[in-house]
Amino acid sequence: REFAEFHGAPHALAVTNGTHALELALQCMGVGPGTEVIVPAFTFISSSQAAQRLGAVAVPVDVDPHTYNIDVAAAAAAVTPRTRVIMPVHMAGFLADMDALSKLSADTGVQLLQDAAHAHGARWRGKRVGELGTVAAFSFQNGKLMTAGEGGAVLFPDAQTHETAFLRHSCGRPRTDRRYLHEIAGTNLRLNEFSAAVLRAQLSRVEEQITTRQQRWAVLSPLLDAIDGIVPQRADERTDFPSHYMAMFRVPGIGEEERNTLVDRLVAAGLPAFAAFRAIYRTEAFWEIGAPDETPDQIAERCPHADAISRDCVWLHHRVLLAGEQDMHRTAEIIADVVAGI
Repeated sequence: REFAEFHGAPHALAVTNGTHALELALQCMGVGPGTEVIVPAFTFISSSQAAQRLGAVAVPVDVDPHTYNIDVAAAAAAVTPRTRVIMPVHMAGFLADMDALSKLSADTGVQLLQDAAHAHGARWRGKRVGELGTVAAFSFQNGKLMTAGEGGAVLFPDAQTHETAFLRHSCGRPRTDRRYLHEIAGTNLRLNEFSAAVLRAQLSRVEEQITTRQQRWAVLSPLLDAIDGIVPQRADERTDFPSHYMAMFRVPGIGEEERNTLVDRLVAAGLPAFAAFRAIYRTEAFWEIGAPDETPDQIAERCPHADAISRDCVWLHHRVLLAGEQDMHRTAEIIADVVAGI
């Protein structure tokens, strides 16, 4: 209830993890065999696997080269009569273009599911994730902005879908049942009370920490931009309160091997640096079930930005942005030195 209120949603349901949150939400939105779900090609693979495990086909589309969020025009071009859901992923807590996506949803009748695993507390034009009128899924995995090691949550804009989700996440058993009268097929996705208590204690500090990260990114981003060869992630200005799950930047033109060397040297220099997500169609797992009738190279041809970002992008853990302002200067100096040596 408190998590729902914090995000401006009428209903929320805590679940076992963020992947299950996506899977449960998709199931309640009618995703299954014979349907398609449009996902950004650049994302963590849970976004596509949640659809594929339900028997649907995951259709990757390209992303914006600056925000790394789903390209709305590419999503529109991918809509077919089988499309049930479009899933924007709010990369690093910078929200996708929810105005254009909402219009696309209204024009086509295709539902939106926000993958908000990175977007705890973020806002789009002053509106919180739960005020944008769609289902939204969150993660509390060990690296997230709120964490209990594992866990997830789903926000719902209506009581009916929320109640269906409750039944499916609790073996199909109604809240008041005492005689094992299971109403629909389900499974056990219930979050344990200990994890919930840990998460509840963190909720009160989320906004303060976002404010700190916002202030630090305002320092770090232009410092990165001033480094020859570095292009930091850029937010759509309508994301007026990004949560900054990561500090992301690109080194355009660098190859994957060089990028990985860069990450290793940043780690050796003391920064919590990571290689960016691999484009989902560039993994073997994507092709096991629920893949479109295309080859990886065919998808790459229509997803050039996702393909490039997955090769040349680096991200820093969000704890970097909780350090002092002077630490932002030192972070930029380390990155400049390492990039110069690649």
